[in-house]
Amino acid sequence: MRWTPGNRGNIEDFRGRTAGGVAGLGIGGFLVLLLLSWVSGTNLFSLLGTDTSSPSGSVGTSGELRTSPAEERLVDFVDAVAGDAQRMWEERLGGRYQRTHVVLFRDAIESACGFAEAATGPFYCPSDRKVYLDLGFFRELSERFGAPGDFAQAYVITHELGHHVQNLLGYTERVARDRRTGADSASVALELQADCFAGVWGHAASQHGRFQAGGVELEPGDADEAIRAAAAIGDDRLQRMATGRVMPDRFTHGSSAQRVEWFRRGIERGDPRACETFAATTR
Repeated sequence: MRWTPGNRGNIEDFRGRTAGGVAGLGIGGFLVLLLLSWVSGTNLFSLLGTDTSSPSGSVGTSGELRTSPAEERLVDFVDAVAGDAQRMWEERLGGRYQRTHVVLFRDAIESACGFAEAATGPFYCPSDRKVYLDLGFFRELSERFGAPGDFAQAYVITHELGHHVQNLLGYTERVARDRRTGADSASVALELQADCFAGVWGHAASQHGRFQAGGVELEPGDADEAIRAAAAIGDDRLQRMATGRVMPDRFTHGSSAQRVEWFRRGIERGDPRACETFAATTR
């Protein structure tokens, strides 16, 4: 991929903060402290520099940011991809599109959708309309799931931004009313549509001359990276890795084949109207 660092106007950097002082504890340690606080009548969280009794106490405290040139370049990359994708959606949707930010964090964070650890993976929070990302996920994507490359990373970013588009267009609210789970559920359709929206951006980024115009431009082989990433994190593959068997009734994102299919449709057609997954996957 060809891209140029910008002013980081598309990110919010929380890497030097802890989630209410409990990020290092993990959720297990958090629950232990919560129980001990209740039994003893003493707020033990205050010893960690946080107060769980008020929203302001859950924001976190500033700490020393230990980083590296490679990580800072990755931050610039996230900013460049997010900015380029958002410019595309502004062109496609006009006034209906509202810009958002990618919130970078380490280990854990308190979002408007609740407490989340890095193990949760990248996610979009409809309540504050922001994307949350621990950069360590990219290492997992490469080393654990076998999907390296910058466009594989861009696919993850633009998939989450696709959820933002869905929220603006009313799809997210529609899915919230549907409590079904499994391969034919609305939640799976939502995820597959976000894959397709990521492909729509990939189509735009594949146009020659975008780099000279200040945008992000794909190079030969980039699309294959994203396809490998989509296949690597299909529900069937992840379930087989974790349990040795596939359980379609517990699908949340779609199978590897489905994720690849809808990403391909987006990148080949470049039209959001080709991403109507709800008619194709739900009953």
